[in-house]
Order: sequence, then structure tokens, then C-alpha cells
Amino acid sequence: MNLRNNDRRSREPEVNLTSLIDVVFLLLIFFMVSTTFTRESDITIDLPQSSSKEVAEDKKPLELMIDERGLYFINEQRVTNTSTDMLKRALKKVTADMKDPRLVIRADGKAPHQSVITAMDAARQMGIVKITFATRQED
Repeated sequence: MNLRNNDRRSREPEVNLTSLIDVVFLLLIFFMVSTTFTRESDITIDLPQSSSKEVAEDKKPLELMIDERGLYFINEQRVTNTSTDMLKRALKKVTADMKDPRLVIRADGKAPHQSVITAMDAARQMGIVKITFATRQED
């Protein structure tokens, strides 16, 4: 007589994970809801205030014009070469007696981008830090 059940040997034991997954999801939802995601900055800056307005300067700015072919003109006088060294020499000649010169770059809309960058680079190398670009308003 055989008292053992043959079906029991052939079946693998099962672990039901449904309740464990439910508990994990509930914990996840709890921590997501209870956590605050505020990012606080470590640096606080209190900027100074001023009641004065911008003062208009009396001295005339230096004008550097760039035409559509990339040629340079300083105060309406053509620079003979478009190289950075020649532009630096021309700027040095014009700004020799100026203290803290201002430069206004008037570039044609079709001027090569490299010409504008070269002009800015030459001006910065000559110590000119006040550089502005002239534009015109649309009608």
C-alpha cells in the first residue's frame, strides 16, 4: 500500500508575491508624497540699490564700421588691411590720447561674422572694454 501522494512531488512550491508588491508600492507612494522637493540656494545675494540715473558721457565714442565685404573703417577712414594686427595698429593710433575709450561697432547686416569677431578681438586686446553695437529700428 502506497500512502504517499505522487502529485505533491511533481509540484514546485510557490511563493505569492502579490501582497509584497502591494506593500512596496504603498511605501513608495507614501515617501513620494511626504518628501518635499524644494531646492534652497546656498548663496544669497542682496544687491545694492541706487537712486541715480545713468550719466551721459560728453566724449564722442570711437566708431568702427564694417561693410558687407568685411572692410574696416575707423571714424570713416579705411583701414588698409583686414588683418587683426593692422586693425590693432589703427585702433592704437586713434586711441593713443583717449582715456577709457568707448567703441561703437556699426556692422553691415551682410558683413561676414568673422569680421565682427576679429574687430571685437582686436578691441579687447587693445584694452577697449566698452563695446556697443549700433542698430537701427524697423519702420
